[in-house]
Amino acid sequence: MFYHAFDGYMQHAFPRDELRPLTCQGEDTLGGYALTLIDSLDTLALLGDRERFGSAVEWIAENVRFDINKTVSVFETTIRVLGGLLSAHLIASDYSTGLKLQSYDNELLHLAEDLAWRMLPAFETPTGIPFGSVNLLLGVDEHESQITSTAGGGTLTLEFGVLSRLTNNPIFEQVTKNAVRGIWARRSKINLVGAHINVFSGEWTQKDAGIGTSIDSFYEYLLKAYLLFGDEEYLFMFQEAYKAAMHYLFHDPWYVEVNMNSAATVWPLFNSLQAFWPGLQVLYGDIAPAIRTHAAFFSVWKKYGFTPEGFNLASLSIQSGQRSYPLRPELIESTYWLFKATRDFRYLDAGRDMVASLQYGARCPCGYCHIADVESHKLDDHMESFFLAETVKYLWLLFDLAAGPDNIVENGPYKKQMIPEFLMIGFLLFPPQNLRTPSPPQALLRDYAQR
Repeated sequence: MFYHAFDGYMQHAFPRDELRPLTCQGEDTLGGYALTLIDSLDTLALLGDRERFGSAVEWIAENVRFDINKTVSVFETTIRVLGGLLSAHLIASDYSTGLKLQSYDNELLHLAEDLAWRMLPAFETPTGIPFGSVNLLLGVDEHESQITSTAGGGTLTLEFGVLSRLTNNPIFEQVTKNAVRGIWARRSKINLVGAHINVFSGEWTQKDAGIGTSIDSFYEYLLKAYLLFGDEEYLFMFQEAYKAAMHYLFHDPWYVEVNMNSAATVWPLFNSLQAFWPGLQVLYGDIAPAIRTHAAFFSVWKKYGFTPEGFNLASLSIQSGQRSYPLRPELIESTYWLFKATRDFRYLDAGRDMVASLQYGARCPCGYCHIADVESHKLDDHMESFFLAETVKYLWLLFDLAAGPDNIVENGPYKKQMIPEFLMIGFLLFPPQNLRTPSPPQALLRDYAQR
């Protein structure tokens, strides 16, 4: 599946950002710098494809530049481009990964640092919460919207924090931590955050609190920033936020959206971005509710063959205007984590169903297509870079783990340290001399012990 889509991209779209898999054409969707290739680097490494990984790193080092007059999403550029460059740098520069490139001289790290400097003007706000977009050459446009999402402002700490440690420059980590503090300081009295906020006034412009759209990865990065950096402040914020979410949003096994101040239900809705949550709960060691919620979410997939962007829990039908499935990885990611935690073969069955849906419902001449309507299975001529960077990667990890894992995510290369496995998913491996590996939360330790 990976090579059908990757080869399709390289043959028909490269060096454009993304592939149009139905018409076998390319399109620039983010900045016009071979987005899919950058986002796919660590998957190539995970699959052990030294030849393609090496040639891709070499091409990017020689051809990608960020001094361009392009206005880009700070959030998307951070998680896809900055993260892609950093993960590939760590793999290409470390003998222990088995994929060190002899001619590599930190070119991707230099590109990542240059890109991050170009995004720093977005953080120059009274609240510390960044603008949603920034021009890589000119900075923030004077007419740029002052409204951003909670996820957009709070999903930057991992990549910028890693960059600070690799360059010994604290500025990158400081601005992203200040952004998280800026959001958390404006939480409601019941420790809930809204969906959209004004980066100048700090006023919430959308007060719906949930775990899905516009908020999801704010929770994810709080826990993972603690696991990665050992910073107790992130753990405290996560524990308080998680406790509030489970108290006010959790209607076992589903999650709803509520008013952040009153906790009154606003939307009884499952949206597909909520599907990361069971995987996050596994990382935190809260397995039982993760199992129940995953089963509920997967029942929606079984009903339609894919998860729609929105499913109304009151009418048990697709939410109007939210009928599509853009090849999202979140439910697959949670399936992998739950299999890893439980070794219950029901998660292999779920993964098999997901593969079948993608193979028979989404496979296109040159790649895999978005599903425009999960009931009619009408195809849409788009393939996001995260299909290769995440969706297929988690499927591969799921089945490889079942077959007897022999990959750098599951086995090392630093076998003497207990390194949380998620580090290997996005950033495949951090050399211990560069990054401190903290102990995970006690609940997670207990879960490891029980298994």
